[in-house]
Amino acid sequence: MEMWFDHTGVDERGVLRKRGRVPTADGALAIDLTPMLDVVMIMLIFFIVAGSFVRENTIEVERKATTSEQSSEPSQNIVIRISASDEIWIRDRRVDTRSVRANISRLKAGNPKASVVIKAHNKSTVDVLAAVVDSSREAGIYSISLSTGN
Repeated sequence: MEMWFDHTGVDERGVLRKRGRVPTADGALAIDLTPMLDVVMIMLIFFIVAGSFVRENTIEVERKATTSEQSSEPSQNIVIRISASDEIWIRDRRVDTRSVRANISRLKAGNPKASVVIKAHNKSTVDVLAAVVDSSREAGIYSISLSTGN
């Protein structure tokens, strides 16, 4: 059966053999890794050369020096809590849905830079949340954050 190792074409059984593998001393076939290593080395060289042509465009940013001193007046956000039973609480007071806008407007007058933080319970409904967001926007505050939890 040695004839098929160097044979290209059809052997005596009618099987087409294009290329054979060289058996090792113990009779097992060996896989020649030289062509695969050649391809890997060529790809490595290609990527090294191609990577050297890539130029990163950057923008220089000048940062202003910051002071560690905070402003004496902390920014007070308007915190609105929505409970699991859809009750609205502003500053530990239960508020009706219709009076949310008035309360936000009053608190905004005291702190014009304030933003609204809505802390909604996981089981609260979206309708109440949407009503509070709409009331905040009607009061003129568009910086609204949402926090969920128990």
